Amino acid sequence: MQGTQRGKGRSGSSRSGAGKTVDGKSTVGLRPGACGDVYAAVDLGTNNCRMLIAHPDSEGFRVIDSFSRITRLGEGLAVTGSLSSTAQTRTIDALKRCADKMDRRGVTVSRNVATEACRRAVNGPEFIVRAREETGISLECISADEEARLALAGCASLLTRDQPYALVFDIGGGSTELLWVKLTDSPYPCIEGFATLPLGVVTVAEACGGGDLCSRTYKAVMDHVACCLRPFEERHRIGEFIARGEAQMLGTSGTCTTLGGLHLGLGRYDRSAVDGICIEFTDIARLTRSLAAMSHRQRVESPCIGPQRADLVLAGCAILDAICALWPMGRLTVADRGLREGMLLGLMGDTDLQGRSPTVSRRPFTPVFPSSQLIAI
Repeated sequence: MQGTQRGKGRSGSSRSGAGKTVDGKSTVGLRPGACGDVYAAVDLGTNNCRMLIAHPDSEGFRVIDSFSRITRLGEGLAVTGSLSSTAQTRTIDALKRCADKMDRRGVTVSRNVATEACRRAVNGPEFIVRAREETGISLECISADEEARLALAGCASLLTRDQPYALVFDIGGGSTELLWVKLTDSPYPCIEGFATLPLGVVTVAEACGGGDLCSRTYKAVMDHVACCLRPFEERHRIGEFIARGEAQMLGTSGTCTTLGGLHLGLGRYDRSAVDGICIEFTDIARLTRSLAAMSHRQRVESPCIGPQRADLVLAGCAILDAICALWPMGRLTVADRGLREGMLLGLMGDTDLQGRSPTVSRRPFTPVFPSSQLIAI
């Protein structure tokens, strides 16, 4: 883990054993000096550039500013193997906005990560150097397993204790990560298994020639994703836990939050309304059928989708439908939180994320399906 120091702030890995107070609030678990710092977390993905700026408080942290922009850094990556100059320019512009907000808010400690697009692109390292030179933001290209661990730390509080196991997944722009976890007495679940697929909303949409997936293509995507995930099921026998009523499902992704907004019939997307809601699988099936029946223009005009997601949402729905079909738990909890929140908690010392897992992992973190073994859709 790399904590970038800004101004006079420092990002140490020491932990506070004694409970200090700020404005009368307990800050047990914060590292020494954390209360005086302003923190930022930047998540640069295949499709989005997002940032949170926060102060620590008694419940973890309080967000004081944020930024989100669809940059499509990974546009065309699946075909060319590299980040295009236009996509880089869009992303650099977004990172400059992040840097401006950090300066205005007096950020002292930040962590800035890049994920699948920079992992896969042959010119990913060069782009990271360019980003540092042009924006002052030092990006850290993290592995898929660390990305999943941080996302889990950020959304674990939404898991219920009613079922002792959970399947947690994140459908990203360039990849999909899944975690099979066991809930323990600790606030953070024990990771039993991990899988990553180089299939996300951008890569699938581009592989299928655009965002309007016909029913045949939609089913082909579902079948391909299910085929890729079946070894994970065979390894962990998740179906047996489902049959005993011992498993729950949590999804943290734009696909899930979009369906959450549509399910609630929101006239405008509202994170506070969507984060933590539960959607029955029957409602998910109804929503995905409705989206598939829409024209591209109708999806553009939908307030919870808009022009920048209109050509990606069906690809995400196909991946989600495959997950739901393979593991029929009946209900999905939607998280509009994850990687950035996990980074903030780690920086503040609230979790054991200083370069380590937030949980006791009983099995090694290894991808189930090497990229070279995945066939094209």
